[in-house]
Amino acid sequence: MEVHQFSDNLVFETPTVVTLGTFDGLHLGHQKIISDVVDEAVERGAESVVVTFDRHPAELLRPENVPYFLTSFEDKVSLIADCGIDHLLVIPFDQAESERSAEDFVREILIGKLSTELLIVGHDVHFGNNREGNFSFLERVAKELDFEIRKVDPVMLSRGDSEAISSTAIRRALRGGEVESATQMLGRPYSISGEVVYGDQRGRTIGFPTANLVLSSDRAWPADGVYAGVFTRTDASEHMCAINVGRRPTFYEHANTSLLEAHLLDFDDDLYGEICGVSFLYFLRSEKRFDGIDSLVEQLKDDVAKTRSLLS
Repeated sequence: MEVHQFSDNLVFETPTVVTLGTFDGLHLGHQKIISDVVDEAVERGAESVVVTFDRHPAELLRPENVPYFLTSFEDKVSLIADCGIDHLLVIPFDQAESERSAEDFVREILIGKLSTELLIVGHDVHFGNNREGNFSFLERVAKELDFEIRKVDPVMLSRGDSEAISSTAIRRALRGGEVESATQMLGRPYSISGEVVYGDQRGRTIGFPTANLVLSSDRAWPADGVYAGVFTRTDASEHMCAINVGRRPTFYEHANTSLLEAHLLDFDDDLYGEICGVSFLYFLRSEKRFDGIDSLVEQLKDDVAKTRSLLS
């Protein structure tokens, strides 16, 4: 996949099949849209293109109400590439872009730059100043500018569901600790990465050393609790792990922020300074305060045993 930064010199000479959006999380709904783009491009002998922005529009337009993100920008690019897209166009979302009308966006970018033959969008498409670029608008302007427009129906988690798979639904599942539901909607386990740093070493003193990850403050976290998951090192090696997300109430009665600690099973090596990832597969239990170290250790043994049973 070729990644293009928006510029005045960028012009596609061959017809393209295009979609556009923020694609946070690149969940199954997004994947269906992009899969349709790839299939149509192959059938037509055209180039497939995803158009996205370098940041979520809410960061500029509603900074007080920015959602917690399901993917970093780098991860999103990698996931889009995995879908088989030919080109990714990244548009800087600045003040000027926020004021661009939907009609100018279509004329200048979709037609003028990308030579769009077919635009495939989700059922809830909105773009342009004041989010005026909805599907009704696209139907009208497509006739005028002679390109095709197609809407992809929402993807449901299962037959009979009333709510479509969405980034919002996944964030809500994570807030409730429902990581298995998040996995179903994403089509893969929810994962997050960060640098392994020194903690207070308490886990090591009781036989359960942990890797403490520093995470970006703009990322979505699962609810405080204990999870079974997979720890991925920089070299791509994977290890079963029991993950604690929380404030460690046994040791800290008034902690203000949650931490992520992962105990790797059957592992004894130095991880400090590595950028590692954690994938959440199963919710084991809520975080709770223990009366003493002995009861905590017994619970940790049980957590590790359940993790091993679930992941082996």
